[in-house]
Amino acid sequence: MPVASSEVRHYRTWFRPGEGLVAFRVVYKETDLAILAERDLSLEGLRLVREIRAPLERYIGNHPEFLTALKPLPEDPEAPELVRRMMLAARTARVGPMAAVAGAIAEALGRRLLEEGRTSQVVVENGGDIFLALRRPATVALFAGESPLSGRVGLRLPAELMPCGVCTSSGKIGHSLSLGRAEAVCVIAGDTALADAAATALANLVKGRRSLKKVLARAGEIPGLMGVVAVVEDEIGAWGPAVELVPL
Repeated sequence: MPVASSEVRHYRTWFRPGEGLVAFRVVYKETDLAILAERDLSLEGLRLVREIRAPLERYIGNHPEFLTALKPLPEDPEAPELVRRMMLAARTARVGPMAAVAGAIAEALGRRLLEEGRTSQVVVENGGDIFLALRRPATVALFAGESPLSGRVGLRLPAELMPCGVCTSSGKIGHSLSLGRAEAVCVIAGDTALADAAATALANLVKGRRSLKKVLARAGEIPGLMGVVAVVEDEIGAWGPAVELVPL
């Protein structure tokens, strides 16, 4: 679940829009988004976020277990599309469906902006979970709290990898539920909801430095992942063909 919108997200000061893109923010209830697009789409973004959240909120109202489950729920073919995407991601990663909510909303908004022709490039960041659709390479900085590696390592994403999701879970940063002790576990996947759910699942496995090998081994067992980077204290581990680490 995204952290409260009143929380100061210091990592957002690292945003560098690049030529032809502008940065703006959209906040609605618990959803707090930092967005890059070819023009300021604040009003359009707010309208779409309301539309995207509405069926999810109704579903939770009728199925309160969806909000609290820590394990995958059975398929529901009558559920809204966003809910079904979250459920599928959760089953794939073996976590509760709300572990995919931030990534799912980020991608849903990004794709709606693209489909409506509002912009031809977009980045949507939702509490450390990011949907990227750019025509040029991008570098995502790895925020890992108090680790000496925080802000010093980035993930370089080639243009041909996008659109994709880059999502991060931590046992020490933010309000999202994590059962582990990772500074950060960052996941790259074509499906942002899956990247979000998998980041939570892998971060839950971290109990100390010795957990790195277990996390990376498990990463290779989750279908659909393209890369994983895990930071535990002052150590870092990586898995996957899409991982290209660069110094910052």
